Amino acid sequence: MPEKVETVIIGAGVVGLAIARRLALNGHEVVVLERHGLIGSETSSRNSEVIHAGIYYPTGSLKARACVRGRDMLYRFCEDHKVPHAKIGKLIVATNEDQLSELEAIGDKAGDNGVDDLRFLSREETLALEPALNCHGALLSPSTGIIDSHAYMLALQGEMEDHGGFIALNTEVTALSRKDDGGFRVETSAEGGFTLDCRMLVVSAGLSSSRLMNEFYGIPDSYRIPRTYYAKGNYFRLAQGRAPFSRLIYPVPEPGGLGVHLTLDLGGQARFGPDVEWVETIDYTVDPARGERFYEAIRTYWPDLPDGALTPDYCGIRPKVAGPGEPAADFLVHGPKTHGTQGLVALYGIESPGLTSSLMIGEIVARELAG
Repeated sequence: MPEKVETVIIGAGVVGLAIARRLALNGHEVVVLERHGLIGSETSSRNSEVIHAGIYYPTGSLKARACVRGRDMLYRFCEDHKVPHAKIGKLIVATNEDQLSELEAIGDKAGDNGVDDLRFLSREETLALEPALNCHGALLSPSTGIIDSHAYMLALQGEMEDHGGFIALNTEVTALSRKDDGGFRVETSAEGGFTLDCRMLVVSAGLSSSRLMNEFYGIPDSYRIPRTYYAKGNYFRLAQGRAPFSRLIYPVPEPGGLGVHLTLDLGGQARFGPDVEWVETIDYTVDPARGERFYEAIRTYWPDLPDGALTPDYCGIRPKVAGPGEPAADFLVHGPKTHGTQGLVALYGIESPGLTSSLMIGEIVARELAG
């Protein structure tokens, strides 16, 4: 006989955990299913660990709204739960005069999104902060920060479990179906192959959300499931020594991403990336040859980067719902109004700024399930 539970969440990444925490706090009986042996083993552990301010996203988009609100929620959560983080700020750098107008446009969009603390800096003001930069001007974002993402996910897990929630690791979902009584059946490949029946279901499976939903038996045929594209982002680090910067350094954005930027971890070590490499399969190998392309990009803002300084670090794969050459897409949170199935929420394309937005996405999903 299948076990019965009120709410099942598929995926123990940072967004799935934030949703599970919110629902547990709201009194739901929650079980999270995770196919890997650790929480946050895919996109959530393979990113820049940046708390974004909400600067770049189209005004009125879910990304913009969730990031700005989620940023403030995340900083409060980190303070309340002693999650290591630092609000170190970010510089978006114009490396030639033509990009100064682009900085102005970025600043205007940020203001429309509710980011009201950006400051335009002249070349001299920027170099006073970061003397090693090459720039003609910059935007300073003081509310951008960095976070220990694993500590954050552990805090989400702990609060969820304190309120009765449970995570089943090494539990891959093999089949989803709608039951005649309006609930859902979730079959798994865990040891013994257990099955769960639930009243509410959240598919927050990141790279696998589209595949799982395409295999879902019993949802309306009229529901068009978004396609997920894989955008691999490779990171490189300095083989030795430290970069001479105390803030995050971002170039003006490029199609498909925010360019090869410099981020810092909480220990002050620099990493560079990600680039954009469209792939068909999931492979976390970093090709050292890709580092050769990084030098030119990095030297536009750090001209003194030495030859041979970069070594492969790690990579991540972003679940995008817009493919190569297409305009960037918004987060997709599909509830009953979208697919016509009560009690079901499916999330697609939750890439950056998903970590920053995670607590707000938890609130949104909770509202969807509450009707």
